[in-house]
Amino acid sequence: MITQGTAWDIPSATAAYNIDRWGAGYFAINGEGNVQVTPLQGQGASIDLMAVVQEAREQGLGFPLVIRFQDLLRHRVQTICKAFASAITEAGYQKPYRGVFPIKVNQLREVVEEIIDAGAEHHFGLECGSKPELFAALAVHRDPESVIICNGYKDAVFIQTALMGRKLGKQIIMVVEKIEELRQIVEISREMGVEPLVGLRVRLQSKGAGKWATSGGEDAKFGLSTSELVWGSEYLKSQGLAHCLKLVHYHVGSQVPDIGTIKRAVREAARYYAKLARMGHDLEYMDVGGGLGVDYDGSRTAFDSSTNYTLQEYARDIVYNIMDVCDQEKVPHPIIVSESGRALVAHHSMLVVEAFGSMEKDSGARVEVTERDTKLVQDISETQKGLSRENRLEALHDAQQYKEQAQAMFDLGLLDLETKAKVESIYWQIARNCVRFFEGMRYIPEEVRELSNLLADKYLCNFSVFQSLLDHWALGQLFPVMPIHRLNESPERNATLVDITCDSDGKINKFIDLQDVKDSLPLHELRPGEPYYLGLFLVGAYQDIMGDLHNLFGRVTEVHVFLDEDEDSGYYIEEIIEGSTIANVLALTQWQQAELSRLMKAQIDAAIKGDRLKPNEAMKMLASYERSLGGYTYLTFNGNGNGSGAGGNGIPATPGSR
Repeated sequence: MITQGTAWDIPSATAAYNIDRWGAGYFAINGEGNVQVTPLQGQGASIDLMAVVQEAREQGLGFPLVIRFQDLLRHRVQTICKAFASAITEAGYQKPYRGVFPIKVNQLREVVEEIIDAGAEHHFGLECGSKPELFAALAVHRDPESVIICNGYKDAVFIQTALMGRKLGKQIIMVVEKIEELRQIVEISREMGVEPLVGLRVRLQSKGAGKWATSGGEDAKFGLSTSELVWGSEYLKSQGLAHCLKLVHYHVGSQVPDIGTIKRAVREAARYYAKLARMGHDLEYMDVGGGLGVDYDGSRTAFDSSTNYTLQEYARDIVYNIMDVCDQEKVPHPIIVSESGRALVAHHSMLVVEAFGSMEKDSGARVEVTERDTKLVQDISETQKGLSRENRLEALHDAQQYKEQAQAMFDLGLLDLETKAKVESIYWQIARNCVRFFEGMRYIPEEVRELSNLLADKYLCNFSVFQSLLDHWALGQLFPVMPIHRLNESPERNATLVDITCDSDGKINKFIDLQDVKDSLPLHELRPGEPYYLGLFLVGAYQDIMGDLHNLFGRVTEVHVFLDEDEDSGYYIEEIIEGSTIANVLALTQWQQAELSRLMKAQIDAAIKGDRLKPNEAMKMLASYERSLGGYTYLTFNGNGNGSGAGGNGIPATPGSR
C-alpha cells in the first residue's frame, strides 16, 4: 500500500514495483516516468515503451497489444549458451553444450525462427512433444550439428517422421517414454532402412518443487523405472543396436525455484547415465530437461514465483555434478543438452492493456446529512466526525455495527434506499480513513488488513485473463504488473484488475512483492479522456500460446520491435500481426460469416416488409453488421482498433458469476 503524503520520485517507483529486481537489467524506469526496455541489457540502446505504444496508436492498432522485443529474445539465447560455455571452460569439462528450445513453450513461428538464428553459432536445436511440433521442426531445422529431441508419447507416424529426418542427415533423437515405444522404433527403423538415435527418459526419485513439482518423482507421468531401463538396454543389445542408445533424459519440473532440487536431480540422473554407459552403450548426450526458473517477483528466494539461484550458478552446478559423477564412474563426459524454454522466452514478450474505468467502494464525496435523516444516519455521521488516530478501531467497530443494523432493517423492509445508501457511503469513508491511520505501522490488525483489501478499487482493463494470462487464472502464477507511464507521479489508489469477460474469475488480485504476495497494486487516478496503460511483463512463456477462447475474445494484436541505431528512435517495428477478428473466432466455433450475414439479411428484409425499418436505414444496418465482423474482438476506445473498429461504443459486461 502506498503511504499518503510521502515524497515520490523515480527511485520510489522503482522500489514500489520492484522493477530493478525482476527486470533483470532489461526493464527500468526512465526520467520521463515511463518504463524503458534495454534488450541487450547494458550493451545497447533503451526503448521507451510509451513511444512504442504511441506509434501503435498512430497506426490504428487496438489494445490489448503484445509487444515482442526480438533483440531481447536473441540476447537470452546467447546468454544461456555463454553461461554454459563459461562453466565448461572453468571446470575443464570435456564436451560442449547443445541447448534445445522446447517448442511447446511458444510455438509461434517468429519466436522459433529467431531462436534458431540467434543460436546458430552455438548449434542450438529444438525439442518436440507432438507430431505437429515435429513437422514444424523438420522444416526449419538446418544445422546437422544441432539436435532435435523428440519427447512425448509416439505413434507410428511420429516415429516415421522422425526417421525421415534421420535420412535427411539430422540428429533426431527419439526419447522413449514407455517401453513399448522402443520395440516400435526398432521395427519401423528396419522397415525404413535407417538406424534410429534413441534416448531413454529416466523416472527419478528426486522430485521437483513449486507449482510443477509433479513433473518429476516416482509418480511422474513420463519416464522409465530402473527395471525398464535395464530391459531397454538388453533389448537394444539383442537387436544389435546397443550403439543406437545415445541419450539419457530426465525432467524434474518447470520453474524449479530451489537450486538444491536441481543439484539432487542432476547427480541422480548422471549416475544413471554412467551406469548405462558402463553397460556397453555408446552414449553421447545427457539431457537435463527444463526447470531453469525465472525470477518473476525479484525476491531471489525459493518461493514458487522466484529462484534462489542465478543462471551462472545453475550452469556451473549442472556441469560440475555431471562431471563429478562421470569422473567417479570413469566414463566419458556427455554433451550436455538442456530444454530451458521458460528462461529463454519469458522476458521478450509483454502485454499492454488499457484501463478504462474503475469501481470504487466510495466516491469520496461528502454525504449531506440533515435533521430529516434517521437516527441511524445521524449516529454514523457523528462517528465519522469523531474519528481520530486514537479511537480508530473503536470508531470502525461502531460504524460496522451501524452498517449491519442498516442491512437488517432493509431486509425487513424498514429502511428506504436513500438511507441505506447514506449509511454505506459514510461507513466506507470511515473505513478508508481508519486504514490510512494504520499506514506505516509495524503491526496492523488482521481486520484492518482485510478491510484494506476490500477497499481496493477494481480497475476495468480491456483484455481477457483466460486468453493472455492463463497460468495466473489456472495455477496462481504471479507475473509483474505495473503502469508503464506516469511513474514520476505518486499512485494514490490501490486496486485489483478485472478483465472484460463475463466471468468472476477474470481478474488479477495477487501481485508480486519482496516480502509476500500483495492483494492490490498501487495505481494512479484515471483521468477522463486520457488512456492509462498497464504492462504485464515476462509473459513470453506459455501465455502466448495457451490462451483459450473464453467469450470468444481470441488472440491479441502484436508488434515485433528491433533495435536499429540508424533510426532516430533507436528502434523500428518490423512486423505487425493482427489479432483475431470477430469473424475469425466465430468461424472457430462453426459460425460462418456468410451464413451469419444471410440470417441477418433475412431478418432485416422482414423488418422492411413489416414497415419496422426504412430500406435505407436497413441497408446501413446490414452493412455495419457485416463490416464489424472484420473488427477486433476487444473493446475499442479513442478511435483505435483493428479492422473496422468494431465495438467502438461497446459497453463491457459486468464481471459476475458464471
